[in-house]
Amino acid sequence: MTANTEHAIEVVKVLSEALPYIQRFSGKTIVIKYGGNAMTDEDLKASFARDMVLMKEVGINPVVVHGGGPQIGELLEKLNIESRFVNGMRVTDSETMDVVEMVLGGLVNKDIVSLINQAGGKAVGLTGKDGGLIEARKLKVTHKTPDMTAPEIIDIGHVGEVNQVCTDVVDMLVHRDFIPVIAPIGVDDEGRSYNINADLVAGKVAEALQAEKLILLTNVAGLQDKEGDILTGLSTEQVDALIEDGTIYGGMLPKIGCALSAVKNGVISSHIIDGRVPHATLLEIFTDAGVGTQITNQD
Repeated sequence: MTANTEHAIEVVKVLSEALPYIQRFSGKTIVIKYGGNAMTDEDLKASFARDMVLMKEVGINPVVVHGGGPQIGELLEKLNIESRFVNGMRVTDSETMDVVEMVLGGLVNKDIVSLINQAGGKAVGLTGKDGGLIEARKLKVTHKTPDMTAPEIIDIGHVGEVNQVCTDVVDMLVHRDFIPVIAPIGVDDEGRSYNINADLVAGKVAEALQAEKLILLTNVAGLQDKEGDILTGLSTEQVDALIEDGTIYGGMLPKIGCALSAVKNGVISSHIIDGRVPHATLLEIFTDAGVGTQITNQD
């Protein structure tokens, strides 16, 4: 048997393993939050685009929501606009919001759309302002120290949270075989724009679409226990317990909160996966091994 034949057999084995997953998820919607290394490394960007096209070709409906914090920071620095953060969130005045819209809705969004189209797909870029997709409200941030009698309300400008998701434009695109690529910018009922955390937007979009899966690409191998071992499969009750005992803390809390909320509100499963692994999305969906942590309502 030649080396080429052995390689071909391995390829066929992989396709055979993927078949039951393709059959199971054909016609289903999967929302993918795209960010981290997967969004900055050129090889990972190309593999992600191919993954989205392959999913669409086998009948799955991917909906992409992307971040862009590092790219926003780079442009602000070039424009000599200071970046300030409160509780990990960028303080966004009107001038900074203009840059956020330029980067997220323009540069980053169109780069992703272009990569998917180059890979043979049909992607369309959106922000939450298009078709009334994301109705936002201003995020209220409070700060309290032990010596304060009442919490201090901090104004961090045009930073919002999701009030409501209208899926009409996404439904239209999905049913016409397009891949929606959504920038996390929302608008309130008075027309003000808001920068919204991309994990939060992805979770709320998944809930509104009643998606099969919410997949959050990260720069970690998955959710870890206190010994550093990856927790591959968890129920919502187990995740609640891990938050309660302090295993999940700090910067991971908001991400897990989005994943948990999605599953508690109709999404079948949420996945925290390692976006540094090439083709991570396909590995999680189409193989027995997976590359991260899955959260479901089932024990």
